[in-house]
Amino acid sequence: MTHAARLSLLSASWLVALVWSGWAPFDRATWWMEVAPVLVALPVLWLTRRSFPLTALALTLIGFHGLVLMLGGAYSYARVPLGFAVQDWLDLARNPYDRFGHLMQGFVPAIVLRELLLRLSPLRPGALLATLVVASCLAVSALYELIEFGAAMALGQGADEFLGTQGDSWDTQWDMLMCLVGAVASLALLTPMHERQLAKVSPATL
Repeated sequence: MTHAARLSLLSASWLVALVWSGWAPFDRATWWMEVAPVLVALPVLWLTRRSFPLTALALTLIGFHGLVLMLGGAYSYARVPLGFAVQDWLDLARNPYDRFGHLMQGFVPAIVLRELLLRLSPLRPGALLATLVVASCLAVSALYELIEFGAAMALGQGADEFLGTQGDSWDTQWDMLMCLVGAVASLALLTPMHERQLAKVSPATL
């Protein structure tokens, strides 16, 4: 499948998911804040489709992450039905979908950042690249926590659904830890596949 075909498939699935999640979300303001990355990423992916086509792995991960965000936006992370099912199954104290969302916040950007650094900088595969990727993922996660902090300060109680703390005073630290675990797991599991795809990178093959 060509890069254009993969991008078209991603766009179609995102548009369907956007309509579904935005039809009657639990909280409209929360929905806008949660799906904002999708609304930014989609036009960027189309604008760079010829000059900088991503590998199939990176594009697939981005597509899946967008769906995770839209599902969380539709219900708010603390109320996603799938999370309640997992909560009951594992006998957890809270809906874990928010934790999963932050795991993805490390798992997906790790490969995307790795690809950007390998293709746009002199860095080569190795410990330095992996360290920088993980540190960058944590920086993105920290920035997101600051955005949540700003929303809480600006909106007061109205930001509760966006924060999704579920009464956990250590929620921010858990969010950062899940991002760290996601980034490390992504590099450990997906680096060989990513290397194979990067070796074939060219406008003709993507």
